[in-house]
Amino acid sequence: MAKKSSVLKNERRAALSLKYLPKRRELKALIKNPQTSPEDRAEAIKKLGALPRNSNPIRVTLRCAVTGRPRGNLRKFGLSRMQFRDKALKGELTGVVKASW
Repeated sequence: MAKKSSVLKNERRAALSLKYLPKRRELKALIKNPQTSPEDRAEAIKKLGALPRNSNPIRVTLRCAVTGRPRGNLRKFGLSRMQFRDKALKGELTGVVKASW
């Protein structure tokens, strides 16, 4: 089980990321647009840099929904590899069958 503080910090990052998403997209579009003047581009880069660091979606970590483990996660199920295996063997995951050949 991951520390509760780490899980909560990640949830705060996710919330902040969603809050600033429209502003970040607007500034990024302005920066990437070839018709933007160099002065406007520089201003947009400055504004983008002034946003909180945790508003960047890259800083949000994918964590296990059950344990909060940050590594070895399967995106499709939202579980770590160990929780996935336990739940799959117990038959708690729909459509997951143990391979045999």
